[in-house]
Amino acid sequence: MKMKNLKVLAFIALGTFQFANAQKAPQLGKASVDEVINAMTPEEKAELLVGPGMPGYAGLVPLEGEPNVRVLGQAGGNEEVNRLGIPKTVFADGPAGLRIQPKRENNPNTYYATAFPVGTALASSWNTELIEEVGKAMGEEVKEYGVDVLLAPALNIHRNPLNGRNFEYYSEDPLVAGKIASAYVKGIQSHDVGTSIKHFAANNQETNRLSVNAHISERAMREIYLRGFEITVKESNPWTIMTAYNKINGVYASANEDLLTKVLRDEWGYKGLVMTDWFGGYPGFGSITAEGSVSDVVAQMEAGNDLLMPGTKNQKEALVKAIKEGKVDEAAIDRNLRNILNYILKTPTVAKYKYSDKPDLKAHAEVTRNAATEGMVLLKNDENALPFTNKKGTVAVFGDTSYDFIAGGTGSGDVNEAYTVSLIEGLANTGYTIDEDLQNAYVPYVKEATAKEMKRRQEEGGILASVQRLPEMPLAKDMVAEKAASSEVAVITIGRNAGEQHDRKIDNDFYLGQDEIKMINTVSDAFHAEGKKVIVILNIGGVIETASWKDKVDAVLLAWQAGQEGGNSVADVFSGAKNPSGKLTMTFPMDYNNEPSAANFPGVPANNPKEVFYEEGIYVGYRYFNTFNVKPSYEFGFGESYTSFEYSDLKLSETNFEDELEVSVKVKNTGKVAGKEVVEVYVSAPAKMVDKPAEELRAFGKTKLLKPGKSQKLKFTIKAKDLASFVDAKSAWIAEKGTYNLKVGASSLDIKLNKEFTLAKDITVEKVNNAFDLDTEMETLKN
Repeated sequence: MKMKNLKVLAFIALGTFQFANAQKAPQLGKASVDEVINAMTPEEKAELLVGPGMPGYAGLVPLEGEPNVRVLGQAGGNEEVNRLGIPKTVFADGPAGLRIQPKRENNPNTYYATAFPVGTALASSWNTELIEEVGKAMGEEVKEYGVDVLLAPALNIHRNPLNGRNFEYYSEDPLVAGKIASAYVKGIQSHDVGTSIKHFAANNQETNRLSVNAHISERAMREIYLRGFEITVKESNPWTIMTAYNKINGVYASANEDLLTKVLRDEWGYKGLVMTDWFGGYPGFGSITAEGSVSDVVAQMEAGNDLLMPGTKNQKEALVKAIKEGKVDEAAIDRNLRNILNYILKTPTVAKYKYSDKPDLKAHAEVTRNAATEGMVLLKNDENALPFTNKKGTVAVFGDTSYDFIAGGTGSGDVNEAYTVSLIEGLANTGYTIDEDLQNAYVPYVKEATAKEMKRRQEEGGILASVQRLPEMPLAKDMVAEKAASSEVAVITIGRNAGEQHDRKIDNDFYLGQDEIKMINTVSDAFHAEGKKVIVILNIGGVIETASWKDKVDAVLLAWQAGQEGGNSVADVFSGAKNPSGKLTMTFPMDYNNEPSAANFPGVPANNPKEVFYEEGIYVGYRYFNTFNVKPSYEFGFGESYTSFEYSDLKLSETNFEDELEVSVKVKNTGKVAGKEVVEVYVSAPAKMVDKPAEELRAFGKTKLLKPGKSQKLKFTIKAKDLASFVDAKSAWIAEKGTYNLKVGASSLDIKLNKEFTLAKDITVEKVNNAFDLDTEMETLKN
């Protein structure tokens, strides 16, 4: 009896000692960050530097299996250290809206989020004020669902149209990508929640994305693949940055000191948190051994990657071992911990924000509907086929996707929304009558074909399976001829989807399939024989071939993947309730082989690429097409309208550039309906030190809604950095002396006005560190 009492007393004493010891430990938010770091054990440091893991992968710490997961469907977060008062925080996907699970066990409530338009759609609006409003709507959902950081935006460059994640990204041009991403970040972070701009950097393909070695010149890295990130970091200060999977000149992005320390920290002055992409920095998704992971973890820590996500047991064990044995730089460890703790202190979690789980989804549906319409691009409109205002007869709607409209891409860019408005629903909501025979035939066909496709995806890997489009329903010529006689107009929807881990295919994806070509031919022949119009809706995330078939139809509306209100958004433009004002942020080539990267995508060897050579250098997109006079199907910056605009009164504040240049231009609506116009400012520069593209986008803006006859003056500021190119030999951004031609236009090929100005002497805008040395010889394209 006495022995039992002694054990109880000893247990109580031990508990009292531990409690007292915990009370003495510095607490985050009360003690300084450095005091908290100094009190950490090696095990606690590793807990914070390596994420809590994910379920379903061998050797990983469980996440959603834990009873205290705050948000079901979250992608992860940092681990807690209770002794020091360090809480868990929550990260969640993604670029088109918050991705969490809408249903929870033993819970009658639903937790839907809004599916906003995909990145290509948002960027095609060229409207940074609009994008900021979209960001504010997203940010409210993030905060009210208890999430601290949204893992977005994604702003990698459209190097090649086959990249499976181009729908998440914004443009082939870094200025557009940077300005759109910056507005997105400002909107979300206005709610005191964070963003994670990604994938830093040069994550321009999905094929072998975990390990492919991208060989890129320093000039191409700085001018093309880093410039958008630089703009976003400097203008919007994102809370976090996510590193890319791939290698850059032989070094994984997450272990690349040039990228994460020399450029990001030292040159750009970034103070936030850097985390890996999930399982980034080594191939194998958690299959590595403890021995194999030691050097990886140390390299990532020392390069400036603060947090490894989602984290594995092996990584934690390896890091503890390295800390104890002095095999990792202690100053780097403390620096990374400081970045993580400073991030945590900013979160709603630390502020003990009482999230409601009830964001204003109704209001956000209106935001996404309006954003989608403004990003739609009118590619063709012969004889004013659009808007189509006749609602008396029936509309003959063809194409599988008309009846199962694609809201967004797959993978982390997906959203669990409450509903998706199809095209036929949107048209019906707007007062059009859909042909019943076609609807009765398409609906069961599409339902069965979709079920087969979803079963195939599930069998081939679920969320990360490749995406295949549905085969088009066969159309009998006599049936189509009958519909041409009885209907007022034909609408054909061409759909495409893509997502993580798989790049798109050339055949039956970039190019239309034979079934789609047959559908266009059959419908166009029949309706044109009756003197009626054929309108094509493109429900796609990225570029497809258009040159071979666009002349067969009367109008082409690029609707993108327009989010959950997609059908309503299309109907707004189709009916004329909204005037399309989107313009292309990427080039639509005549042929895939016209692409400058076509011969070097996705790398070598072709069946299992280990390396990819960016031999096109800086000549990406319009920089290539314009400079080398390669005719596109639709050029960068192109987009038609239901009205017309006149440009006039181009003025420069000076003709001899010194520090900056003020540019103004007047835009007048000379048509019959109200509309908005995107104005693009290009500059052609002297090219004595280094070769340069024929012209480069240096500024852009969008008018307000102008009524017929009304005008607006737009103003732009051109600074020395906007004129500068990166000169490898001098490790500097230099604006060369000489004569510059400033061009203002409606697209990269439709220049309306231009004026010249001069620089009397070279301006060295910025000296930088030497970085990104090539690991193999490579010749890049020169002008």
